[in-house]
Amino acid sequence: MRRAVELAARGLGETNPNPVVGCVIVRKGRVVGEGFHARAGGPHAEAVALERAGARARGATLYVNLEPCAHSGRTPPCAPQVAASGVRRVVAALRDPNPAVSGRGLALLRRAGVRTEVGVLADEARGINERFLVAARMWRPFVLLKAAVTLDGRIATPRGESKWITSPAQRREARRLRRLHDGVLVGIGTVLADDPLLLPEPRVRRPFHRVVLDSRLRISPASRLVASARAAPLWVVTQGQPTAKQRQLEALGVTAINAPVSHGPIPLPWAMRELRARGLWSLMVEGGSEVLGAFLREELFDQVALFRAPVLLGGRSSLSAFGGPDPNRIGDAVRMFPGPNTGKGFELWYPLR
Repeated sequence: MRRAVELAARGLGETNPNPVVGCVIVRKGRVVGEGFHARAGGPHAEAVALERAGARARGATLYVNLEPCAHSGRTPPCAPQVAASGVRRVVAALRDPNPAVSGRGLALLRRAGVRTEVGVLADEARGINERFLVAARMWRPFVLLKAAVTLDGRIATPRGESKWITSPAQRREARRLRRLHDGVLVGIGTVLADDPLLLPEPRVRRPFHRVVLDSRLRISPASRLVASARAAPLWVVTQGQPTAKQRQLEALGVTAINAPVSHGPIPLPWAMRELRARGLWSLMVEGGSEVLGAFLREELFDQVALFRAPVLLGGRSSLSAFGGPDPNRIGDAVRMFPGPNTGKGFELWYPLR
């Protein structure tokens, strides 16, 4: 199973929104076939491993880090292929919480006379597919909040100057971190201040979505985001009825998403459900301060990545990473616990729930 998890990791960043899956087939103590899911729309891990094993799969044990699927998507379901191969036993680290699977793959195998076992190296398997598992269970994207901060928790001067708090190496790691997600989200303030492109590292071959929260549709048609909308998907979440400017942006390749409110902030729970329904299973939220603060207040996040710079900015009006209204008491704080040490210029933290 550990080898299956290692193989699954090779697909990180390329299988989205599908999970990463590795598979190993063992017969009489020897590996006779192995494989992993390399890209969305490509062959699944079980199919690759079975093809390599051929007739040697008969009577063997198949190890996989996630329950074999039993539904058709862009590729045929895996569970019937496994059952037809003559595999005698299937060991899965986890059941798939996706409602399209949710135990059906294992049930199909049992009906075919295949012995099944679940739970081997479950923690390791959950860690490698945490984005997929949260989105499947919660019907919203897995949300990572990312902030580049000084030692005193600031992200910009009072005038909004933030280039550059972190080092070039840390910024490269941030682009690599984007690669693990289906898209990145920022507020319109960040777009107006920085005119960013919000792209991941160049080797990402699948669609990567840029999402902007822009309640009053202030984004400029001349911005770099809009100029690149036909090359990389750009979704702008706004509100109210479509306007002439919205139609202009849509003609330039922008996808406008109109929230069911006419004024005030865009409701984040609604926005997350809408993005999930449109196919985004994981989202990296990069600011600015008010947007990060809004996700914090809603407790609408699953992980925090802090890129700390060895500087102190100070000042009463310097922007904190998480803005918004002041809390009333310490009890309003979101308790966190540390994730694994990445050793790549940032820290991972998880909410304690």
